[in-house]
Amino acid sequence: MTFSMPMQNGPRSGRRSALPLTITVLVVLGVIAVSLSGFYADFLWFRSVDYLEVWQTTFFTRSALFLMTGALTALIVIANILIAYRSRPVFAPLSIEADNLERYRSQIEPIKRVAVLGGSLAIFYFSGSAGSQLWRPWLVWRNATPFGEKDPQFNLDISFFAFKLPFYQALIGWFISTIIIALIAAAVVHYLYGGIRPQGPGDKTTVAARVQLSVLLGFIVLVKAVAYWFDRYALALKDDRIITGLTFTDVNAVLPAKAILAGIAIICSLLFFANIFRKSWQLPGAGVVLLAVSSLVISGLYPAAIQQFQVKPSESTKEAPFIERNIKATRAAYGIDKTEIVEYSATVNTEAGQLAKDAVTINNIRLMDPNVISATFRQLQQIKPYYTFPESLDVDRYLINGQVRDAVVAVRELNIEGNPNRNWINDHLVYTHGFGFVGAFGNTRDADGKPNFFLRDIPPTKTLGDFQPRIYFGENVPDYSIIGGKNSDSPVEFDYPDDASPNGAKTYTYTGKGGVPMGNLFARAVFAIKYQEQRILLSSLINSESKILFERNPRNRVAKVAPWLTLDGDPYPTVVGDRVLWVIDGYTTSSGYPYSRKVNLSASTAAALTANSNAITAQRNASINYIRNSVKATVDAYDGTVTLYKWDDKDPVLSTWSKAFPGTLKEKSAISKELMLHLRYPEDIFRVQREILSSYHVQNANAFYGGQDFWRVPRDPSTFGGNASAQPPYYLTLKMPGDEKEAFSLTTPFVPRGGRENLAAFVAVTADPGPNYGKIKVLQLQRSTNIAGPSQVSSNFEAKPEVATSLSLLRQGGANVELGNLLTLPVGGGLLYVQPVYVRATSNTAAYPLLQKVLVSFGDQIGFSDTLKGALDQVFGGDSGQRSSGVVSGDGSAATTTAGQSLADALQRARQALSEAQAALTKGNFTAYGKAQDALKQAINDAIRAQSQSGN
Repeated sequence: MTFSMPMQNGPRSGRRSALPLTITVLVVLGVIAVSLSGFYADFLWFRSVDYLEVWQTTFFTRSALFLMTGALTALIVIANILIAYRSRPVFAPLSIEADNLERYRSQIEPIKRVAVLGGSLAIFYFSGSAGSQLWRPWLVWRNATPFGEKDPQFNLDISFFAFKLPFYQALIGWFISTIIIALIAAAVVHYLYGGIRPQGPGDKTTVAARVQLSVLLGFIVLVKAVAYWFDRYALALKDDRIITGLTFTDVNAVLPAKAILAGIAIICSLLFFANIFRKSWQLPGAGVVLLAVSSLVISGLYPAAIQQFQVKPSESTKEAPFIERNIKATRAAYGIDKTEIVEYSATVNTEAGQLAKDAVTINNIRLMDPNVISATFRQLQQIKPYYTFPESLDVDRYLINGQVRDAVVAVRELNIEGNPNRNWINDHLVYTHGFGFVGAFGNTRDADGKPNFFLRDIPPTKTLGDFQPRIYFGENVPDYSIIGGKNSDSPVEFDYPDDASPNGAKTYTYTGKGGVPMGNLFARAVFAIKYQEQRILLSSLINSESKILFERNPRNRVAKVAPWLTLDGDPYPTVVGDRVLWVIDGYTTSSGYPYSRKVNLSASTAAALTANSNAITAQRNASINYIRNSVKATVDAYDGTVTLYKWDDKDPVLSTWSKAFPGTLKEKSAISKELMLHLRYPEDIFRVQREILSSYHVQNANAFYGGQDFWRVPRDPSTFGGNASAQPPYYLTLKMPGDEKEAFSLTTPFVPRGGRENLAAFVAVTADPGPNYGKIKVLQLQRSTNIAGPSQVSSNFEAKPEVATSLSLLRQGGANVELGNLLTLPVGGGLLYVQPVYVRATSNTAAYPLLQKVLVSFGDQIGFSDTLKGALDQVFGGDSGQRSSGVVSGDGSAATTTAGQSLADALQRARQALSEAQAALTKGNFTAYGKAQDALKQAINDAIRAQSQSGN
């Protein structure tokens, strides 16, 4: 019995000890399986979209850098460890310190091989992972394309700063960090084995330790000398208080200081190398002290003295040449060097017929605000709860009846959260796509205030001819869908609701070329692991002809096939031929343009839309000082085909990436004429340019230094409050003063920088493809002219008694008043402001905004009417010269009578009732007060009914 217990306990103990190991192994295998499934799925995806070369270039470049940097770092570090170990003293001097270290040595010796191997693998992995992140600097260094322009200080092509310097700096950083790690590792080994003995008698290091550490320290200081030399070039990219680039102090103090420090560092490294033959650390130590003191004095105190005593007393004069460099470089880097600035003598006076010559601009004023009427689109065109529209709609142009019309458009996307019967089959095999494209004219509404749709319903109307209306790729589609199949007689996919069909719906089987085939068990297993869903492997609805759609967001698809591009935050859909295409603008950016002002991409592109809407993607938080709209990309909404077109052939950054990823870009000439009609100048680059233009419209160095003529983008009046942001640019078709014809343009106003809110300038960039594409024109107002800015105009609207009373009554009477985009237009010799006013009843949860009023301002005059024409006539002496009211009757023709007369009557009765109630309350006549309140309530109800009768 005494011997049986250990025999019984032994296996149990073994099983218990094996359980954690088994769990660990299973977890590791699971992580590896998930990682490999994602890796292989990525490979399959790139092959399915015909961009496998992008995957190959990226993968092999990153792998090569991983192996090279990881192996070199591990080799250098482990070699130094082995050198230190093999050169250890045979007999360490006797001391208390040596006795204490003996305990550590005795513990290390049995596991030294494992420790070295484990350390090597760790160093290899972490260094390789860091090195693989250098694939972008490596590719642009290897494929660098000259800019053809040289910086003014070093006379080097700009490509050196943009493409080569970042890689050199990364390489220097890798060398220094690797040698430092090797130094620390060698010093630790020498210390453990007696090569370094701080407390011992005599020499503190053995000859071997001194030689090895001297060599390593010498290399560190030598590489530091190289770093000092390259720091000279980095000064051209340095941000200063006033400008980016070298300043007077940099050129006359910091630049020579860096060269001197590089020389001192070389001398210091030679002293370390000389220490191989000496037994004292005094000379290398003196060299280090000299380098430290020189760095403090030459690179710190001396430039500070120059700045304080030579520059500050006459800073504007001293810095003038360098400010001129900064202005020239910044304007070139952001593409604003050809901006046309025109002095605009804006009038504030009004007279009858003043807008007669501006009929084109007035007729194209966009009253339909794409950020307000999204709710209207949803209520009128959503059809079913499992469809949706984005929070912010898009603006485009369409050729309809021989005339190019501005339009507000959106696709009817799938909203899987709105499906009341959710399960895995419905989510991923049945409800797979949206259906339809909806468009409304931007400048008209119907008599009830609803958008005037030219393309609507399911199936869509034929205004644009027949096209594929199914939206498999969009901004709101499920993460993955499994489509296709061999049994086309019994399709699984829900297509669209149809009351005439047996089950109230049409079904469909996907026939496009998009998707990754899942015809074999292995592919199904890969995606089952990737999405951690066993039903992908087991479902009988998946067969040999099934395919899986994933990475379905258009912006994400372009980002994967062109990882070097910065993409605009607002992809927009358009009907081109027989397909719906998503158009995404691509930017090439750099932070290596010498002397160019750096901006934060995220902060520069932020506006009211990006701050308050999920429909537009905010840009990454990155610092740039060069940007071009170099690529136009499209994604087919049906089959997901991604096409990249070269747009700016002169961009050296685009040329560099084209060489790195050959064959991925099509020529500009391959863009069809129909697609060209729908291309436009993108918003995000214009937001960046307007931030730069707010300061760099000033080209005189002294005036720039003073900053008194700088501008800023006004706050968006419709979003004042906690989420107030810069007013977004607006797409408008207008004819700028002095131009021969109208153009689809992207516009923005400017106000003076500081506390004033009056208008300083109006800017428009031509958004239509053509010879003037991207041309920026600035109407700069004279200082003597006081034109109200957007915020002031918004305040003036609310301050006008007639406007304030009408809006107040609506707000108090169970309705929300939503102010649309406040548009600024240079017409009539001055500046015209137009703002649509929408009313939404609060008593009905299904209510939606209806355009009921239009606010207009010119000079000191304000118009407020049911129609644009009515408001303009109020401002311009009873006849503005405008003929169209902007209201469309039921048959689509322009209305000749004022819509909403019943609303005006109701508001008038409400005002009268309110006045009578206040008078009765003052006299203490509560009976009369009660009757007046009843009349007020009835009038408000009549007003609500008048503005929303078609929506309730």
